[in-house]
Order: sequence, then structure tokens, then C-alpha cells
Amino acid sequence: MDEGHIGVDESGKGDFFGPLVVAACYVGPEHLAELEGVRDSKKLSDAMSHRLAIKIKAICPHSIIAMGPLKYNELYAKFKNLNTLLAWGHARAIENVLEIQPAKLVISDQFAAGGAAVKRALYEKGKAVEFRSMVRAEADIAVAAASILARSEFVRRLERLSQEYEIELPKGATNVIPTGKRFVAKYGPDALKNVAKMHFKTSGQVLG
Repeated sequence: MDEGHIGVDESGKGDFFGPLVVAACYVGPEHLAELEGVRDSKKLSDAMSHRLAIKIKAICPHSIIAMGPLKYNELYAKFKNLNTLLAWGHARAIENVLEIQPAKLVISDQFAAGGAAVKRALYEKGKAVEFRSMVRAEADIAVAAASILARSEFVRRLERLSQEYEIELPKGATNVIPTGKRFVAKYGPDALKNVAKMHFKTSGQVLG
């Protein structure tokens, strides 16, 4: 990597509770020495993700787009498709970084919408960049940095929702139904959209 480039990744896509977070991060040769320990967030503990996220934010131009459950449900109703919503989020995060740091290349993990959908969702400034979507893109330092920013923000927001509603909201999409049912018993079915992604089949099982 001779020149810097932007990496983009998301967190919360497969989690029933909590937000969807997309992050983009620019990493240049000048940042590499300071980014030791940065690797795919899936391999890191939450505490480690938070520590590294603070470091990355201090060093690298970045953007974090966090859609809380309420906003997420609203956008999902509008886009009617998770991949279109993801492409929109990726494109916005990339645009934000390009505003502060020009780059010629963007690398993203391969998700079903693929690079074409993200490319379509980019505005003028983003149209000129080369967009590569790769399998296991987290091996790329900029994508790894973006994955840590997204993960840390997801965990922080999920914890904040847990505190607000005084119910420990678990990560993931398995073993979430008992918590969902407890939440509905306490706050009523209408409140579920404040903490959960309503298009998941799980919401029907929770409310059923």
C-alpha cells in the first residue's frame, strides 16, 4: 500500500437488538506505525475494541454512521431491503471521509449488495473512486480499522439501550426471544421498535 485508502465495514447487521453502525476509515502510510494491534474486530474483546477505537479516532480521518433501532426501522420501511440500506450507509460514510481526506481507492467487505450498489449510492465526490469489495477484506488495515470503529460504537449503543430500559439486551440473533418477551411484558409491544430490528422474523416470535 503506497498510497492511503479508505476501508468500510458495518456492525449490528445480524443483531436483533441495537443499532446498525457503518464506519469508514482512511489509513495512509503515515498511520501504519501507530495502528499496531488493529485487526478484524471479530477477533477482539469489546474492551480491546473500545481501546483501539479511541486510538483510531485520534489518528485517522473517519466517519461513523449509527442508525438506532427507531431510525433503522424507519429507513428499512423506506428501502424495503437490507442490502439497499447497507449500500446507502456505506456510501454516506465514504462520502463523509472523502470530504476531509481525498482518496482514490475504497475497500469494503463483500456483502450481498456488492460494490455496484454502493457505487450507485455515492454522490458526485464518490463517483471518481475505485471501489473494491473483497472476501475477508478485514485483512486490509483500513477495513480492520473501520470494523473496530463500527463494533465499538455498536456495543456502546447497545449498552446504553440496556441501561435506559433496565434490561440486558443480548448481542446476536439467537437466544434473544426470552429477553424480547420480557421487554414486551414490561414496556408493551409498541416499544419493541425502540430497541429491535422489526423486520427480523424474531420480532414475530417475540410478539406472537
